[in-house]
Amino acid sequence: MLKEFKEFALKGNVIDLAVGVVIGAAFGKIVSSLVNDLITPTIGLLLGKVDFSNLFIALGDGTFKTIEEANKAGVATINYGLFLNSVIDFLIIAFAIFIFIKQLNRFKKKQEEAKPPVTTKECPFCITQISLQATRCPNCTSVLDAKEKELA
Repeated sequence: MLKEFKEFALKGNVIDLAVGVVIGAAFGKIVSSLVNDLITPTIGLLLGKVDFSNLFIALGDGTFKTIEEANKAGVATINYGLFLNSVIDFLIIAFAIFIFIKQLNRFKKKQEEAKPPVTTKECPFCITQISLQATRCPNCTSVLDAKEKELA
């Protein structure tokens, strides 16, 4: 079982996934900072100096200016401003990933277009490259159709 786990953990896909998670976490911090430090204050300013992070509804008696004041008083709150920040954060991350994947697909498409079409195949008998249309190998004279049917 330990051997199987070692094989699984050292596969390229698992390592690629781990790298992706680490890069994703770092990217998430950058996007969170972008949203919290640049975009949200700008939107708040455009909407009349509203600070989303401090928008809440107190579910108890009293009037509070901040969520911290309400929490210190032991009053439950519905923090819809923090929820709005999270929604904006998600939308920006989703859009950034969309743009990244779109560019990646564009790059892959260019690479595929640059590849020349396949015109040869390998003879299963002598391992030399021959034309795709060949039914007999010009090097070893083996009949290719019979061997390919046997392998199928």
